Amino acid sequence: MKITTSEFILIEKSKIHATGVFAKKNIPKGTKIIEYVGNKITKAESEEIGDIHMSSHKNNIHENGAVYIFELNSKYDIDGNVPWNTAKYINHSCEPNCEVKNVKGHIWIISSRYIKKGEEISYNYGYDMEDFKDHPCHCKSKKCVGYIVAEEHWPKLKKILNRKKLAKMLPTR
Repeated sequence: MKITTSEFILIEKSKIHATGVFAKKNIPKGTKIIEYVGNKITKAESEEIGDIHMSSHKNNIHENGAVYIFELNSKYDIDGNVPWNTAKYINHSCEPNCEVKNVKGHIWIISSRYIKKGEEISYNYGYDMEDFKDHPCHCKSKKCVGYIVAEEHWPKLKKILNRKKLAKMLPTR
């Protein structure tokens, strides 16, 4: 059991959510910061594990309430909820400084811009709209849309939120 480490990161308390990953030194754009590792699981196992983690989060049993599953390919996923995966502590942001790329079957967190020493490492988790209310965002960025969803869904999310806001302002009969 090898713990994933990187010359670029530190694990510290985060203002976004619990624990976060921070730049130990300046990181140039395009740098492979850390590989996201874990157990290779089938899609069926992935669904089961995800359901268990989400239901325990809703019942406040699982303190972190997190699902650490990454899609690897059409047959398999990576369950990163293992002690040796420090990349699991990277938080979501609506204004991320990294992106995730599958490079020859390995999931890499890669800087999408220059990152300053001390800055928190983040990427957009890319969730779909299903159950978006279960995933509030706390990134506090200027671009924050309030929920952890892929940027491609932001226009739809904004329409939904604007309708709800308008409905609250209308008088009830």
